[in-house]
Amino acid sequence: MPSGLELLKLARTRIGEEYVNVLVPKNNPNWHGPWDCAEFMSWLVYQVGGYLYGCLNNNGNPAVAEAYTGAWESDSAKLGKRVDWKLAAGTIGGVLLRFPPEQGAMGHIAVSDGKGGTVEAKGKAYGVVADKAAGRYWDTGILLPKFDYDLPDDGLEVDLPAILYKIGAPNMRRSVIKSIQRALASAGVDPGPIDGKFGGNTAAAVAAFQAMKGLVVDGQVGTVTAVKLGVDLEAE
Repeated sequence: MPSGLELLKLARTRIGEEYVNVLVPKNNPNWHGPWDCAEFMSWLVYQVGGYLYGCLNNNGNPAVAEAYTGAWESDSAKLGKRVDWKLAAGTIGGVLLRFPPEQGAMGHIAVSDGKGGTVEAKGKAYGVVADKAAGRYWDTGILLPKFDYDLPDDGLEVDLPAILYKIGAPNMRRSVIKSIQRALASAGVDPGPIDGKFGGNTAAAVAAFQAMKGLVVDGQVGTVTAVKLGVDLEAE
């Protein structure tokens, strides 16, 4: 039976490789990049588990099957098991998933080392890196079907980001959203009306800005994206 440990070990062999939004042949064991986050994870699953997961067509040709975080979201609802993301962060080979904010948009995904660390294809400015789960938002953890995991008794105590601006987030200030929108417009990315509402247009503009800067492309404004925009998320 494939294991979460095997998944993690294989992921670590690709640290330092390039990130590009590219289709990866899942059946090529010698692929060494470039990667994007979902393609990286689906390649790992195919190499270790022998099946397609998180692809738009899991029954298709593994050489051309396209991986997508939205497909990971839908697959995790019916294939394998969704768990609290903190439990996944404490599980070797557990998967951490951030859903796309809207259909066709991008989320993010990583594999856990069981100690609060991650391995992930993070963005063009980073490549494939060892990082950490803390200080970022995750929608769910995933335990893959047919994989063996050594589950911890409890999830890790892992901090969420103190402030996060995204579609549906609570306690967002309209003045800060307007600052985000103005900064996006100044950077040459159209957020739609400067109206203080964090909707689909603003999320798409954030994602486009993140892609320009090589950041994680998820349409969410946390500390890293805010610094690049020159926006103070704690401003009144």
